[in-house]
Amino acid sequence: MRTQQSGRVKDHALSLVFAAAFILTLIGQSIAGLFDHNEDQLTHGGPVSSWWEFVTSSEFVVDVAENWQSEYLQFFLFILATVWLVQRGSPESKKTGDEGVGSDEDQLIGEHARDDSPAWAKVRGFRLWLFSNSLLIMMGTIFVLSWFVQGLAGTTVTNSENALHGEPPISFGEYLLSADFWNRTLQNWQSELLAVGSMVAYSIFLRQRGSAESKPVGVPHRLSAIESD
Repeated sequence: MRTQQSGRVKDHALSLVFAAAFILTLIGQSIAGLFDHNEDQLTHGGPVSSWWEFVTSSEFVVDVAENWQSEYLQFFLFILATVWLVQRGSPESKKTGDEGVGSDEDQLIGEHARDDSPAWAKVRGFRLWLFSNSLLIMMGTIFVLSWFVQGLAGTTVTNSENALHGEPPISFGEYLLSADFWNRTLQNWQSELLAVGSMVAYSIFLRQRGSAESKPVGVPHRLSAIESD
């Protein structure tokens, strides 16, 4: 039994490690953010907040949501772009000539499906279309929802600040057109796009032995990991 449990943990180690790291950093952000918030409140003679009050506040939610939406936008764009675009020599790309959605035979769908293929890969119609695009749909949905939450929370934060300065509140639509919203949004988008672009380009010429995100060390720069098989 212990061996089986150890095997299951090993099989899912990558997901488990990143899930744990995510939770730890989110907790760390909430604690650091609470201290920063309360320090600012004391400076201005305002009341301090408990940890729970802070993590359920719009101030914390807007910071979390703006990071999530940029991350999922990154994945959404990269998944979509790699269907049609290639980068010669990058393990993050298909090889030149393989642009597009691929044939049914290549994708193992319909009559070309294997016995152990997912059930919706063996059918036709809407279910096959939905399953064939499910990863892009999921990433896009999370992006839109987190962007929407960022807008709502940002509106609340802005109106709280306006009230302190005797200014009138603004609507959700007005906040979406504001400089604050787009400053928060674009500074995250550019960093994510830089990271993805750098990964694609650096992986052509640089290696990390043993990583699934790298070509084997001895593979020529001009070849992708797929071409080297």
